[in-house]
Amino acid sequence: MTDISPPPQTAAGTPLRLNTDQVFLRTTGAPLIAGNSLRILKDAKENYPAWHEAIGNAREKIFFENYIIGNDEIGYALIDALTHAARRGVRVFLIYDWLGTHVRSSMWEPLVHAGGQIRCFNPFELSSPLGWLSRNHRKSVCVDGKVAFVTGLCASARWMGDPKRGIEPWRDTGVELRGPAISEVEAAFAQVWETTGDPLPDDVFTAPETITPEGDIAASVVATAPSIASLYRLDQLIATAARRTLYLTDAYFVGVAPYVQALRAAAMDGVDVRLLIPGSSDIPWLVPVTRAGYRPLLEAGVRIFEWNGSMLHAKTAVADGRWSRVGSSNLNIASWMGNYELDVAVDDATFGKALHEMYLEDLGNATEIVLSPHNRVRASEKVPHRRRWTSMRTGGSASRAAAGALRIGNSVSAALTERRVLVPAEAGVMAKVGAVLVALAVAGLAYPEILAIPIGILAGWIGLALLARAMRLRRSHRSEAEEGEKELPEPIDQTAAELGRARKHDA
Repeated sequence: MTDISPPPQTAAGTPLRLNTDQVFLRTTGAPLIAGNSLRILKDAKENYPAWHEAIGNAREKIFFENYIIGNDEIGYALIDALTHAARRGVRVFLIYDWLGTHVRSSMWEPLVHAGGQIRCFNPFELSSPLGWLSRNHRKSVCVDGKVAFVTGLCASARWMGDPKRGIEPWRDTGVELRGPAISEVEAAFAQVWETTGDPLPDDVFTAPETITPEGDIAASVVATAPSIASLYRLDQLIATAARRTLYLTDAYFVGVAPYVQALRAAAMDGVDVRLLIPGSSDIPWLVPVTRAGYRPLLEAGVRIFEWNGSMLHAKTAVADGRWSRVGSSNLNIASWMGNYELDVAVDDATFGKALHEMYLEDLGNATEIVLSPHNRVRASEKVPHRRRWTSMRTGGSASRAAAGALRIGNSVSAALTERRVLVPAEAGVMAKVGAVLVALAVAGLAYPEILAIPIGILAGWIGLALLARAMRLRRSHRSEAEEGEKELPEPIDQTAAELGRARKHDA
C-alpha cells in the first residue's frame, strides 16, 4: 500500500498511523493476510493447464465456481477432470451462473453420478422480475486447502480463440495462490453456496490455522457482494493514494462520475494514470458507450490505450509498482454494486513489479487514444484492422447492459438537468436516445395500445410478484411464531405452584 506523508495530525498534534492491515480491513472488510505465495497466470495457455494439474492432484476437496462453463471442449474437459476426481473420493462442489452458463443437462450427469454436488446461481423466477440482474461473476478454484486460483477467465473455448478464423486467444489474467489466504477464498465460495440452498458443514472447509505459510506476500481476498461496494471503495482509495503510477486494465469500463473524478484528480496531480481497454469487444455496442467517456479523462492527462487483439478480458490494477489487484471485477457499477465478484489485492513490491512489467508489455499491442489539436478524440496512429469477435451468445450481457444503461442514463440526465458540462462524445448517445424516445412518443400517440399493453403487463407482473412475496413473508412469520409457542416454558401457574412447593420444602 502506498505510504501517505506527512502523516495527518490529531487535535493534540500526535501523528495518526495509517496501518496497511487496518486500511484493507476497513475499506474492504477483508483482512490483509501474510505468508502467501502468488504466481501470475497469463491467458488460457497458462491458466487452464494449472487448473487441471491441481484438480488432477486433488485428494480431499475441490470448490469450483465460474460465471461461464462453456458447452464446448474446454467445458467438457473441465467436467471430465472433476468427475475423475469425484470417482477417486474427492468431494467436489461446483457453482455455475444461470445467465452465464447454457449447457445441456446431460453435461452434468457424469459428475453428479460420481458424487459431485452442483448448484445453479440465481435462476430466473417469475416471482422476482428483476432479480436476474444480480449475477455470480466470480471465477475461482480451490483444491485441498493447498492451492487456489482467482481469475478473470471463464471455462470456455472462447478464451482459446479460433486459429482457423484468424481469431487470437483472449488476453486475460489470473493468479495462483498458496498460503493462509486460501481460507478466505473458501469462505467466499461458502458465501455464494449458501445463497443457493443449505450451507455446507463447517468441517468441509480448511481451518485457517492449519494452512502453513508458503511465502512472504501479504494478500487480501476481496469478495464483493451486491450493494456492498467494498472493491469500489478500495479502487477509489488506491486512485487517491497513488503517488507515481496507476495502471489499469479493464474489459468493460464504464466510468461513474466519482471514480472518473478520482482518476482525473490523480492525473492532474502528476500521477501517470493509464487505462488499457478493448479496441473491439465481444459486446460491440458497449465500445461506443465506453468511448463516450474518454474526453474528460484525456483532458485531465489520463492516457488511454485500446487493445489491438481479438478481446481484452483482463481486470487488473497496479499502483506505484507495489499495490496490485487481479480478479473478476470490472470498473463499472454492475461489478461494484450488482454482482458477486472475487479479487485478490496484494501489497508486495515483487508481485507489483511483475504486474507492472506485464502491463507495459501489453501496451506494445495497443493503440493510444489522444486529443487532436482540434480537441477531438482520435487514435495516435493508423490502427491495423481489428477483427471483431462475434458470437451467437453473449454470456455476460446482463451485467454489461446494466453498466451501459447507467452510462446512458448519466448522459441523458445531465443533458436534462444541466448539472454538469457535457462533452461532444456524448452527442451520439443523446441523439440515439432522443430518436428512440421520439419514435416511442409517435407510436404511443398513434397506437396507444402499443405502450399501454406492455406497461400493463409489466406493472401486473411486478405487482403479483410483490403480493406473492408478501404472502410468503407472512406465512414464514406465522410459522416461526407457532414454532416459538411450542418451545415456550410451562405455563406460569404451574411454575408458580412448583415454586410454592419448593418454598414449603425448604421451610
